[in-house]
Amino acid sequence: MVQWSYQRIGDVVFSDGVLIVGASQAGAQLATSLRDLGALCPITLVGAEPHLPYQRPPLSKAFLSGKVSADEVLLRSASYYTERDIDVVTGQWIESIEVIGSGGTATSARGRTFAFDQLALTVGGTPRRLHVPGADLGNVFYLRDLPDAIALRDSISAADRVLIVGGGFIGLEAAAVANAMGKQVVVVEALDRLMARAMAPVVSDFYLDAHRRRGVCVMLGTDVVGMSGNGTVSSVELSDGSSLPTDLVLVGVGLAAHTELAEQLGIEVSGGGIVVDEQGRTSRTAVVSAGDCTTLRAAGGLRRIESVANAIAQARAAAATLAGVPGPPLAVPWFWSDQGDLKLQTAGLSAGFDDVVLRGNPESERFAALYYRHGELIAIDAINAPRDYMAVRKILESRGSVPREAAADSTLALKSFIRA
Repeated sequence: MVQWSYQRIGDVVFSDGVLIVGASQAGAQLATSLRDLGALCPITLVGAEPHLPYQRPPLSKAFLSGKVSADEVLLRSASYYTERDIDVVTGQWIESIEVIGSGGTATSARGRTFAFDQLALTVGGTPRRLHVPGADLGNVFYLRDLPDAIALRDSISAADRVLIVGGGFIGLEAAAVANAMGKQVVVVEALDRLMARAMAPVVSDFYLDAHRRRGVCVMLGTDVVGMSGNGTVSSVELSDGSSLPTDLVLVGVGLAAHTELAEQLGIEVSGGGIVVDEQGRTSRTAVVSAGDCTTLRAAGGLRRIESVANAIAQARAAAATLAGVPGPPLAVPWFWSDQGDLKLQTAGLSAGFDDVVLRGNPESERFAALYYRHGELIAIDAINAPRDYMAVRKILESRGSVPREAAADSTLALKSFIRA
């Protein structure tokens, strides 16, 4: 049985329990994991949005294309939280937190106060804004939450021309959706290749060619310097002096983590996020954090990992820390991106790689890129190659590797290198 701190007054036992700030995927997982560990204390999950916790990845894929509804992206039903005695409070943005002794209070922008014995920050982040003239015009969108996705979906349906700023995952996923709907799509990327922060050049080159083959116009090494229109955007000015007409703009240039509450509490913030260890512990005792708002301190230094898999793994570890039980081993990071009929599956962390081995032919649109550092396999990007992805993921989980020569031989089954 998990033991929790209680305050006793006379014959009545009081406990403020655990407060989870941020009704994100990480927040919902943390609450669920606490109950799975046997926690009997009150658990309160507070979120700023009016919705129950939901999945964000489908917003730029299946939801944007109309394949799934708002109800279908919910992580759990209301009855699930009720049955597990998890109090989900929506529509409350936590503005300040005060720590008193081993507990404290959190106050929302609406003036509601929540008391707690233990605190978890799963506050996510907000899309980085584009600061150029005209960026405040109508039909300029950012995609992070459900209302963003609903507004963008409706506008894309009515548009003929769509311009996307940023050649990262969200931008390219949305570009594929709009292109499949028959829209004229332009992607403007400031760097010299797509998904440059996460992919090797060979994978970036493949996606550039693949999107262009499907009719998407991709402009690399180009900045947006302004937007024009009468109330709503009608044209975008570029750094090369040209101007492109458009009916809407989607900006996808990264995520800024919410670190304000952590900074209020004097918790270490670095690398763009709340610094945590592998068990979700922050620099302040009894405060844990998980999800897109965090920066992981590990043997290789500080790492930002923005993915559902990471949010879930960190939340489980943070729950174990709050419960005072050993946490699960750190999972191998994994990620996916659906860009039309191109399914990218990634396992491991490719940062610091010094060699890339291709397995299969990119021209077939079914291949994998295996990343190596000092001769050891560290990650894979698999495009429409699920067997190679699953094999390498299991190899990494078993702390194995694949010789470079074997990796390049697509006739050899990678699963044979999985360690027992």
